[in-house]
Amino acid sequence: MSRNSSRPEEQAPPQIFYNETEASKYLHNSRMIEVQASMAERALELLCLPEDAPCLLLDVGCGTGLSGEILEEAGHHWTGLDISSDMLRIAQKREVEGELVHRDMGNGVPFRQGVFDGAISISAVQWLCYSDRRDAEPRKRLLVFFQSLYKCLRRGARAVLQFYPQDTDQLQLITASAMRAGFGGGLLVDFPHSTKAKKYFLVLLAGIPDGFVMPHAKGEGEERQQQTEEVRNEGRRHASRSIGGRTNRRLITKNREWVMNKKETQRRQGITVKSDSKYTAAEGPSRSSEMRDGNSFQAWIAVWMAARVCCGALPSAMECS
Repeated sequence: MSRNSSRPEEQAPPQIFYNETEASKYLHNSRMIEVQASMAERALELLCLPEDAPCLLLDVGCGTGLSGEILEEAGHHWTGLDISSDMLRIAQKREVEGELVHRDMGNGVPFRQGVFDGAISISAVQWLCYSDRRDAEPRKRLLVFFQSLYKCLRRGARAVLQFYPQDTDQLQLITASAMRAGFGGGLLVDFPHSTKAKKYFLVLLAGIPDGFVMPHAKGEGEERQQQTEEVRNEGRRHASRSIGGRTNRRLITKNREWVMNKKETQRRQGITVKSDSKYTAAEGPSRSSEMRDGNSFQAWIAVWMAARVCCGALPSAMECS
């Protein structure tokens, strides 16, 4: 395993990675607490539980109980399961109301059939795709987990699992394992076009999917609106362009006044500039006006060539022959 990897799953097994030091971050790091709470609120929303009816919910990979507190605030009862004893110890210090169970979810969730009205999991399921032992085969552990999760949910209940797949192979492995265990439902991706805000949720149904409708992902309409706004802004930035690619920007007339002001500004900045004279910014014949009369230009060339020959600077036609 690479110790320099940015993914926790590749640094150490979860029971080792989530030690006392790492667990304390979920107690003091306001950013981590905010993100955890936000994802738990979204998972609870996707469960589509009946209003004003307390439910018994399972929190898989409950950690320090942050997501469980979201369930408490909504009026529900919960049981949390986690492999890290240090994380559960922090949860006990925080005096969460949920029942805590020290357990590896890859060995199955140890609850009786149909006891829970729903289940959530925040940033935990992807750990089952990694193995630190030869006998811990990810495919088998995922299937054991999903089969036991299906069994402990009442028929018609939902499970919403937020996770971070490393790649499409892990995404397909996790999703296929859930379907193989008997779940219905599918994958929901919030903010699919955002690198930082993108979140993967498995929205699963235990039982016959009568009337089951996948919820809408967040960010799809907002992304389109943002892209439209970006196009509009892009159009405003290039509003000076006309048909044919030419610009209609106002040209600055560099007359004598402009040149004098420019030189004065440079002098104040300590830049050495030429002294002013009557020739400063004096207008001379433009190249276009000189070229406008082709005959006069050719005559001027002839006079210049003749003068050069007389001075001996150029050989005459007779000398060339």
